[in-house]
Amino acid sequence: MTVIRLVLLLSLLLAAPAFAQQTAGDKAKETPSAAPVEEKPTPYDERLERLSEIIGAVHYLRNLCMDKAEDNWRASVQRLIDMEAANEPKRQEKLTAAFNRGYRSFAAIYTACTDSAVVAEERYRNEGATLATEITARFGN
Repeated sequence: MTVIRLVLLLSLLLAAPAFAQQTAGDKAKETPSAAPVEEKPTPYDERLERLSEIIGAVHYLRNLCMDKAEDNWRASVQRLIDMEAANEPKRQEKLTAAFNRGYRSFAAIYTACTDSAVVAEERYRNEGATLATEITARFGN
């Protein structure tokens, strides 16, 4: 069931429409989560980490090259982490670290939008779409 939700999330993510964000007030209203469950790595964790890293890179590059900032990529990864690693702090940390690694790797290289930054963003988006398709095709059922 989680993989099916992953398919839907990634499909929406890769389509790139703007997503609504939670406000600080919304987060305060959330109920506390249940006690942590036993962490069980999935056979696709490495692929999810790579996808998270790719989305971090795309998030940085799109914001660098667009007229207005968008936060939908970061928010999408947060939803992915919430669905895939709920109550599993170590998996959450790995996915978050991967996103940050992708973001920081391009922040260290690009300080202005260039033609190569645009090409890199497109290539990473394509790799992310391929990876999402692979994950869902292989582990979706």
